[in-house]
Amino acid sequence: MPEALAEKLIDFQKQSCPTVGFVSPGHYLPLVAETIQIARRKGLTVPVIWNSNGFETVEALVMLEGLVDIYLPDFKYWSEGSSTEYSDTPGYPEAARASIKEMFRQVGPLKLRDGIAYSGVCVRHLVLPNDLADTEEILRFIASVSTDISVSLMSQYNPVYRADEFVLLSRKLRPSEYWKVVQIAEELGLSNTLIQEPDSSPDHYLPDFDKRIVFHK
Repeated sequence: MPEALAEKLIDFQKQSCPTVGFVSPGHYLPLVAETIQIARRKGLTVPVIWNSNGFETVEALVMLEGLVDIYLPDFKYWSEGSSTEYSDTPGYPEAARASIKEMFRQVGPLKLRDGIAYSGVCVRHLVLPNDLADTEEILRFIASVSTDISVSLMSQYNPVYRADEFVLLSRKLRPSEYWKVVQIAEELGLSNTLIQEPDSSPDHYLPDFDKRIVFHK
């Protein structure tokens, strides 16, 4: 598989893709690392993106040092209680904190060339209603690592699937809740903060879950 996937990465580069990347690839990490190594030997020069939920171990990420150019992790919850209750992911907050530190150690702040990222870390955080993610604590942690880290504050939370089982998660995010955390980010000195207009979220940022896909033979 690594040989074939490496060829695909080279094909993307030949088609003028400015970057190549892997989404939620943690469970294939050794194979992904091998794939990137093979692709580099075959002439891959565009930046490689690791797009994940941030639930990785430092030991695993060390395997990617020198292979991944851009890390795009989530930081979903600050507290163990919220992480376990709402996503059934005990151990996630501690792992995310350690992972983000390691990612930043490897590649540093996000760097752009002609408007396109070529290196660095950008942490995504979905702001939840009723501050269930403890967003201020997350932002304080990120700022303690470095105020140069880029942070994408996402406003598109939408109560779908089992959200109605949790009263505090059963509504959309209010604009006032979102702008409050934007202000906190500014006060903490996180100058590289990407924001979304909450008045248009989640309508502009969510796929049409009711849309049917038709496959033609």
